[in-house]
Amino acid sequence: MHVEPLVWLVSLGLVGALLFVDVAVVGRRPHVPTTSESLRYLGLYIALALIFGGVVWAAWGGQYAGEFYAGWITEYSLSVDNLFVFLLIMSRFAVPRQFQQTALLVGIILALVFRGIFIAAGAAVISAFSWVFYLFGAFLLWTAWKVGREGDTGDDEFHPPLLLRLVQKWFPSTPEYHGVRLTIVENGRRLVTPMLIVLVALGATDLLFAFDSIPAIFGLTNEPYLVLMANLFALMGLRQLYFLLGGLLTRLVYLNVGLAVLLGFIGVKLVLHALHENELPFVNGGEPVTGVPDISILVSLAAIVAILTVTTVASLAKSRRDERAGVTTPEA
Repeated sequence: MHVEPLVWLVSLGLVGALLFVDVAVVGRRPHVPTTSESLRYLGLYIALALIFGGVVWAAWGGQYAGEFYAGWITEYSLSVDNLFVFLLIMSRFAVPRQFQQTALLVGIILALVFRGIFIAAGAAVISAFSWVFYLFGAFLLWTAWKVGREGDTGDDEFHPPLLLRLVQKWFPSTPEYHGVRLTIVENGRRLVTPMLIVLVALGATDLLFAFDSIPAIFGLTNEPYLVLMANLFALMGLRQLYFLLGGLLTRLVYLNVGLAVLLGFIGVKLVLHALHENELPFVNGGEPVTGVPDISILVSLAAIVAILTVTTVASLAKSRRDERAGVTTPEA
């Protein structure tokens, strides 16, 4: 897949323009978006992603369009897990609802920066060392096991990352928010506000999630352009999705299990792909391994949709059963 530099510039320019508008709107009037407002923006971003996939299909073929859609859906599902952690952060630091949009927007911009760096690094490593797919696959399988275990613990506490703990330890802060300001001067001392602490927490969380999401999407496509655009479209509308799904996220009780299965599937796909392109001398004498299945992008896309659908339906069904049980229990 050959992408002209002009296409890169135009694509990044359009995304940058959308982000600029988003920043301008939120910066001008911090507020809690209504359901209709959130639905309009979310529908716009989803429509743009679908249209972009159609453009990829027309310009480069159905194979690459399928890779984009698979990567976009996967990144979107992993971003929903981000939202759950964001909810915990907002609750942990009692962020006023009218300021949560600003915090989320900055967090999403930080996620874009971190993922851009990881995508560039990942593409460079893959082009130089094909055996890195073994590492990516093993890492995703380990991550799948870890995420699946978290789903069994019922642990909804927010565990501050090291960077956040250091900021809280080294920098004196105010107990209350001062709008969206990050620092204030009080009695001649420069103090950080809780908003800065929240942004550090979001940024550190974004960095950790990038370690999971980038190997996952490279398991679906090797094209840096598609990897980047899938991430960009997945992060667009995440702020609106936060306000739409705030209550629903707590009902997705099997979310971690579904994501564990999803990451495990992609991890296996990566290992199989590594075997097909094997260059390691201690594996099959450094020759590609024949006879192992090669999972096509169409099968991958179908599996991803099926995993997420089953996860959502099973979660909502269990939530309804639990609610009914909670209502009937006092009468027993």
